[in-house]
Amino acid sequence: MPTSLFKTRVTELLGIEYPIIQGGMLWLSRAGLVAAVSNAGGLGVLTSSHFPTKEELRQEIRKTRDLTNKPFGVNINLFPTTRPVNTDEYIDVLIEEGVRIVETSGRSPEPYMARLKSAGVKVIHKVPGVRFARTAERVGVDAVAIVGFECGGHPGLEDVTSLVLIPLTTDAVKVPVIAGGGFADARGFVAARALGAEGVLMGTRFMLTRECWAHPRVKERLLEAKENETVILGRSIRDNARALLNEQAKKALELEAKGATLEELLPVISGLGEKKVYETGDLEAGVLHCGQIVGLINDVVSVKEVIDGIVQGALAIQKRLSA
Repeated sequence: MPTSLFKTRVTELLGIEYPIIQGGMLWLSRAGLVAAVSNAGGLGVLTSSHFPTKEELRQEIRKTRDLTNKPFGVNINLFPTTRPVNTDEYIDVLIEEGVRIVETSGRSPEPYMARLKSAGVKVIHKVPGVRFARTAERVGVDAVAIVGFECGGHPGLEDVTSLVLIPLTTDAVKVPVIAGGGFADARGFVAARALGAEGVLMGTRFMLTRECWAHPRVKERLLEAKENETVILGRSIRDNARALLNEQAKKALELEAKGATLEELLPVISGLGEKKVYETGDLEAGVLHCGQIVGLINDVVSVKEVIDGIVQGALAIQKRLSA
């Protein structure tokens, strides 16, 4: 079994150089960013759910393959959505296109496991708690990604941080564990490895890279953001999501305090508003998901610089601790 800082069961499973994975980030996980992560030695992950048709997903997979000959994955969103999504059709496409790594998130991937495994697909399931990790292992996933309370996107309902969740999960399951929520640099990477994780999952850090297509004003705002400028939305409907505190987020919190229904909340928290934020730079057009780690990021660099910085920094930390 590999035991070095960078050679883990995750790198062996996925065929990548470094156990650094770009999380599926809805609108932002397009070919350019995904290929850049894979080319730098990590694993880039396309997000399927924002493609209206399976053929558009197919074209993005092919575009990604034109940009990299390294492994990359596709995220299959199993959360409830406001528009009809034929998950089986999307799985057909990724199998037909030769994608051999899938990240699933949301509900259990059990209904799709037989098809994915028969096609030789490696499945990473993203979970917010230990009991979900155990279930994922039971249904046959190859690895689990555990996301703590500080993560952007969808943390669990129990407000448990990565520092606690990671060792609890590595103690609970035998499959490799990937740590998500609160990771952006070498210090976090080494900490995750020390806690038993065999890789890290990063979203917010990759938002602040040159290859991410988000509007420059979005990146400028995130560079200014402090670690205490994010809030959890959706608690009242049991669909937690961490976002930057802007006027839309404040409006959502006010509606929740008044007992708003899902239908009343959707116009405020809809992903279509976030898409407009990314496209236009209008920071109040929708909610803007990011993790608390945003307070630790102070530059916009290339994806390669991010990954090389983690690698070199982790080696320096290892040397310092060994001394």
